[in-house]
Amino acid sequence: MKVLAIVPARGGSKGVPGKNIKDLGGKPLISHAIECALESNLVSKIVVSTDDDDIAAVANLYDVDVLKRPDYLADDTSNVVDTVELVIEQCQEDFDIVILLQPTSPLRTYHDLNNIINLLAEKTEIDGVISVVPMNDVNPARMYNLMDDNKLIPLDHSSETSRRQDIEPVYYRNGCFYAVRLKAFSDQKTFMVKKKMAYIMNPDWLVNIDTIRDFKLATLLYDDWKKEVINN
Repeated sequence: MKVLAIVPARGGSKGVPGKNIKDLGGKPLISHAIECALESNLVSKIVVSTDDDDIAAVANLYDVDVLKRPDYLADDTSNVVDTVELVIEQCQEDFDIVILLQPTSPLRTYHDLNNIINLLAEKTEIDGVISVVPMNDVNPARMYNLMDDNKLIPLDHSSETSRRQDIEPVYYRNGCFYAVRLKAFSDQKTFMVKKKMAYIMNPDWLVNIDTIRDFKLATLLYDDWKKEVINN
């Protein structure tokens, strides 16, 4: 199976200026995504898609392809699906699986990546694998809609008063991995294809960097996460 790993990294982050090349654990944020793909022996090709020269300069330090993204695919309203379609077109190769490695979810390993690729290889009835983490306290049983008068309307009436231990966990996309068969992606124009399954990861390392607070949290978690990865 031929596997294409795409690292999308635009330069115009407003929440964290210069986010994709900001230092995390002694290296630019984007390096964590690139190195995850490079360490896998199952990835056939790695492409970094960016509109930013500084990001491209970091990516060019690695043995990966760097493709310049047009401005219309690099603003706040751009859809990553359009970027992935352009990358696939530019590569002019046939792939079986496309995997999205967002730099903003850096706490992952190539072991996870290989596990996901192997899942798609083994489970031919499945078209996609999405990484998720279980959520307990952050649960629809603890969530509400607000009416105009701030009246609380529970999302889950049946579990609103349940103890935390009695609530069934829900699962949250942690942003680490989106893997899909190329045919399904091309037909459905999404990574959230109909026939998909979960790859469950450790919620202790949940971080998705969109704000300065997120980056501070990632910095605090990184050293402990790294120690656990090395020890295992």
